[in-house]
Amino acid sequence: SGNGCLTLRELKRGNLIVAMQYADEEEDINKVLRYFSYEHFYVIYCKFWELDTDHDFLIDKENLIRYGNHALTYRIVDRIFSQVPRKFTSKVEGKMGYEDFVYFILSEEDKSSEPSLEYWFKCIDLDENGVITRNEMQFFYEEQLHRMECMAQEPVLFEDILCQIVDMIGPENESYFTLSDLKSSKLSGSMFNVLFNLNKFMAFETRDPFLIRQERENPTLTEWDRFAHREYIRLSMEEDAEDASNGSADVWDESLEAPF
Repeated sequence: SGNGCLTLRELKRGNLIVAMQYADEEEDINKVLRYFSYEHFYVIYCKFWELDTDHDFLIDKENLIRYGNHALTYRIVDRIFSQVPRKFTSKVEGKMGYEDFVYFILSEEDKSSEPSLEYWFKCIDLDENGVITRNEMQFFYEEQLHRMECMAQEPVLFEDILCQIVDMIGPENESYFTLSDLKSSKLSGSMFNVLFNLNKFMAFETRDPFLIRQERENPTLTEWDRFAHREYIRLSMEEDAEDASNGSADVWDESLEAPF
């Protein structure tokens, strides 16, 4: 419920107890994906550290704009920093702390989860009246359109996009979208990507066959699980390469001949 408390009823309805038991029984912590995954923590922390250039454990708008290779629009970042989807815990004006970033990255990388849908719904619902209208969607999409033109990509008109989104979500009333509409559709995350994440919008348009195959092979994994695994491998390889380049002069032994 986002109030910092967990009731007994919520605890019973959730899967936290089961996850605790699994973490207690499983010897390899890397196999535990729910809540206690070191792999997931490592990815979140490294992502935060990459953006936090002055390493004061706070990031501002300009830092967040660099997230995902400048994937997000300025308009959506402004909404995040207006603290509409969630109040920051950092208590520093114009700065997001680590806990705030955790909520952001989980929402950004797994838009199929209910907390994520609620997070982004609040961002797009500019007048906070509980529905997302055509004008609100167009406001965010305008920046996407401009970015496509700047990158010399063929722009996709908003009218065409709106028709696609209505077909995907199937709202009760085609003139607006409610949170209930979005929670009833498995494709709601794509709507948000279309509105403010250009990289994911382009990936959605091209339908990467590799990612589709991944989803079919591991249907139990969430979008977050897949993202975290890909990033963990990438970050680990970068770290290994850095270690190798830093230590290559020390460990090289000329007495060892090459086997060829």
